[in-house]
This record gives sequence, C-alpha cells and structure tokens, in this order.
Amino acid sequence: MGLGALRAGLKVATGYPGTPSTGCLTHLLSLDLLGRHVEWSTNEKVAFEIAAGAAWAGQRALVTMKMSGVNVAYDALISIAYSGTNGGLVIYVADDPGVTAGMAEQDSRGFALMSDLPMLEPADAAEAYALIQRAFELSEDVGTPVFLRLTTAVALSHTAIEVDEPLPPPERDVILEKDITRYTKAGSSICQVQHADLIERLERARTWIHRQGLNRLRLKQISGGLGVIACGSVAAFIDEAVKEGEARGFLAGDVSILRVAASIPFPRHHVETLLERCETILVLEELEPYVERDLIVLAREVGFEGRIVGKLDGTLPRIGEYSVDTVLRGLSTAADGSSTREAPKAVPVAEQLVAARPITVCAGCPHRGTYLAIEAAIKAAGFGKDDVMVTGDIGCTILGMNPPFDLLWNEVSMGSSLGIAQGYAHAGLKTPVIATIGDSTFFHGGISGLINAIQHRVPLTLVVMDNGWTAMTGMQINPGTASEEQPGACRVDLEAVIRGLGPDRVTVVDPYDLCATTDAITESLKDTDGVDVVIARRECAIQASRRKVSYGTVTVDPEKCILCKQCLRITGCPALSIPLEESTTQELSAPALSPSGEELATSGAGSSTSTSIRVDVDACNGCGICVSFCPTSAIKKEAA
Repeated sequence: MGLGALRAGLKVATGYPGTPSTGCLTHLLSLDLLGRHVEWSTNEKVAFEIAAGAAWAGQRALVTMKMSGVNVAYDALISIAYSGTNGGLVIYVADDPGVTAGMAEQDSRGFALMSDLPMLEPADAAEAYALIQRAFELSEDVGTPVFLRLTTAVALSHTAIEVDEPLPPPERDVILEKDITRYTKAGSSICQVQHADLIERLERARTWIHRQGLNRLRLKQISGGLGVIACGSVAAFIDEAVKEGEARGFLAGDVSILRVAASIPFPRHHVETLLERCETILVLEELEPYVERDLIVLAREVGFEGRIVGKLDGTLPRIGEYSVDTVLRGLSTAADGSSTREAPKAVPVAEQLVAARPITVCAGCPHRGTYLAIEAAIKAAGFGKDDVMVTGDIGCTILGMNPPFDLLWNEVSMGSSLGIAQGYAHAGLKTPVIATIGDSTFFHGGISGLINAIQHRVPLTLVVMDNGWTAMTGMQINPGTASEEQPGACRVDLEAVIRGLGPDRVTVVDPYDLCATTDAITESLKDTDGVDVVIARRECAIQASRRKVSYGTVTVDPEKCILCKQCLRITGCPALSIPLEESTTQELSAPALSPSGEELATSGAGSSTSTSIRVDVDACNGCGICVSFCPTSAIKKEAA
C-alpha cells in the first residue's frame, strides 16, 4: 500500500495506528521522503481532515485507519464527500473479519454505500500495490474521495511482488478556491446540490471502473450451470476452492467467475452478463451481504429465475473471515441444492501447540504496578473489589481485565472509559468510580470526556497510564512521546494539558513505586467530590529495553524461597516461573505455572522436582514489583 502510494506520486499521508492497518504508515515513516509529509495524527478525524485539505489544495493524499477509525472520521468524511476533491484522496481502511485484533466486526463497505463513494477491494498484496495507484487516478478523474478496503488476511500477508521506483509528487500549484457553494454546508439548497453532484460522481465512477477493467469476469464456454461472484480477499483463493470441489466430485465443468475488485458501485454490467449465462449464482463476500442484496434486486429487474446462494438464504455466515472450507460449503450448496455435504476441515495443528496461558502485560510493564495499586487502593479505601466500577479503554490498558488482575469491567471505544464512568456516577452508584485510560487514547478521544466530567463536577477518579507510546499497535508515537523520538515535532506535555483543564486534583506517580501509587489512588477514592486524576508515568518496558535501560537486577535466594507462589499469583509476571529439573538433565524453559497460579501440564521424560522461583534474566527489566509480594524476602532487587 505504501509503496503503491509512492509510485502514484503521494504528497501527504496521515493516519492513526490500528491493527491491521498500521503497517502502511509505519513503513512510510521509516523512509527518507523528501518533499512529502507523513504523520501519525491525534485521531482519525484529524488525520482525514489533514489529508482532505491537501487534496482540496490539489495534491495526492492518503489517510489510513482501521474500521473503527472510520466511525471517528465519518463526521468530516461525509461532508468532504459532498464537496468532492481536486487532487486524489484515498481512504485506506482495514477491516477485521474474525476480529483477530478485537473491536467490532464492522464492514466498512456500509460507510462507502452511505457516502456514495467508490470502494476498491484488493484480493492480495500485489493487487493492493496496483489498485492504490488506480484509486488515486479514479479519485482525480471523477473528483471524489475513494475508499480502498483491505481485510486482515490481505493487510498482514507477505508476498513477493515487482515494485517500480517511487514517483516524486507531481509539480502542482496549490489550489486556492473560495467557493462557499462547494466548500460549506451553509444552507439546504447548497447541501442538496452537493448531494446530487455526489450521486452523479458515483455513476461516473461506475463507468470509469468498468472501462478500466478492474472487475474481471471469466465466463465458461457453455451457458447454464454455476456462476460465482468473489469479492475482495475471497477472489485470491476461489480457483483453489473450485479445483478442490472438482476433485471431490461435486463440481463438474467450468464455473463462471466474477472477481470483484470494486464492490461499490455495484458492478451491474458484469453481473447482468452473469445472470444471462448462469442458472445459479453464488456470492462470496465476507461480513455483510451488500453485493448479494444488489444482485437480488438486479435479478428481479431482469427476470432471473435461477437460484442465488449466499448469506441471505442461510448458507454462509455473516461473521468471521472466509476460508477455503467456507467457500467449499457455498460451492457444494450451489452445485447440488443442499447444504448437507460436509466441507473438508483443516487439521488445527497450530492450535494444538498453543500454550495454555492468559493474555497479560509484558514483563516489567508499568501497567502491572498500576493495576496492583488500584486493587490495593480499593481495599485500603474500605471497599470490596467487586463494589467499585473500574472502566477500561482501548490499548494495553485493557489487559487489566485478564488474570491475575481481573480488574476492569468494560471496554467500548477510544475514550469511552470516561463517559461510561460518568454514566454510572449519574445513575446513583454509591461507591467510587474509576476510569482508566492510556496516554495515546487520552489524546485521541479522552480529552473531551475529561472536560465534560470537570464541567459537571462528576465524582470520579481518572487513572492515566502514561507509558509514552501507542504501544499495543506497535510503538507508534503520540503527542506525548519524547520529542527526540519525533524529529521536527515537539512533545505535548500530558500533565500540563490535564492541569490546564482544571480537575480538582492531579497527582503524578511512578507505577514501579507501589506504595506511592496506592496511596495516591486511595486518597482519590476517599475524596468523593469532583474529579481526581492520577497520572501513572513510566516508559513502556519494551521501548526501554530496546534502549538498553535497566532498572536493576532481581534475584531469588533459593534458601529463603518456600514456593508459596505469591509473586506469580499476584503479579502474573511472565519473567517469573518455576523451572523443572528433569532427570534427563534437560531443563524446561516453559513455566509450570500460569500467571493466574494454575498448574500447567508439562512434557518431557522422567520425573521432575521444583526448586525455587526462577527469574528469566532476558525478560526481567528489574522493575522490582515482585519484591513487594515475597513474604520471606527471598526476592531481592539490586539497583542498576
């Protein structure tokens, strides 16, 4: 995607990190791109507006985000769609069928339909490289923003492709056009004219896409039989599935296949041809049946009397990503009229090898100290753990919902921890409410929620876990990242921003100092008036380790260790384990205890005897949090 955009003469690229879309902008930022501007923006709405401004000025601009980011950007996106563009504006969105990265299993094609904007869907990495170049051409030729949608299977794939040298941004004068009838929404007549123009541009896009041959139709020689419409990533393995169906004997003869690389606007011309030639049409599209619905309407218009197989007849699911197995089920049903044939199943060898362990924060993660301090503060303030609502937010902070913490109650969207907490407070909850949020998420969507809480004097405690990075998506910078990590930009002081908003109390603590962090949160819980903010500040452990930062050395005295497992049960730190000394002299490196304290099955010959808690020196960064929980003082920390 990034290299294709450079080949297209990209001038400006913006975005906000979000798996699985993050790789494109991350790669662009790693290159020396003179004469171009690339940035991680505060959130997706800001990113889109910057890209749109560059496109209005006549340049080629790209904005990247995951499907949830479209929700954030849409307020500006729909208005820009009405106005159209001068330069090329491509919106790269990555959807996540199967929700491998969490959030909602949202189909962004719905936004393209609602906005009357074209959407291209590459089937693989090579097509992504080619289609993003066509997307810029389409955007400029028609004068409209263009969506380019990848799914996780494509966005995270690796493929060897031929890549051309990047082209410099075209030498264009900046367009300064003062036209309130195009660039404002000041009046119903202006909006309606813009809306009509938007709809007409989509029809022009339909003609452009058909003439360029982006959708490819392969008709079998003899009329009748089966036709398949394969959208996006499914088109990459439809041939494989057809061959498998032929080998298994439920497909005979050629199959007509329409590979849809541009699902919006609906490829009416090609589909009409398919309806004329085939008796049964199978529609393969992940998530929502958008193409299938348009097909049914068109089939009614042209008098098609055959069968349409897909999601709406119950054959295929509306959840999850498609595999060859899924496609085979559809082909089988379409071929013989029933869904009783069992599709072949892959042997889940990889799943059999997965270790039994909960998802937790990394060894040395400062959030571990914050979670433990919150739990201790709730108890110190005189409450039960299940009596205090602790709202969660997006990012590494949400891992506090898992063992051994089991602390956070919910997760909604970027910044929602503050709004949800205020709702519980207004509902009359008698116990304190705690909202947790990361630094990047706070800048993205939390500021407005905190302003609202301060304005309305809502009694709550906000714990901001400031590790200096947008960590969960791969260590991208955010406004609060140290300035030396973002050349040409300056760091926004998170503490100063929060103090400037005017909460009742702001306390900055080091989450490695459990006592001080616990005391600060305890004091906030006892203060039932107004908004208290606790900033737990310590750099992400992964980033610190990359810079060879050590906070000391943690060792275990085997003479004092009684294997009470307190350090493991309470902290869940993956740098701690119980080694097993095999009679074959082989020492297993895998821990025999999960972070939640449950015994795990182990493999290996012979019997084993536990000795003492082991510290993995390669994983441990010397944070020393575990020291606090050793009742025999067997665990010691030596300063760096």
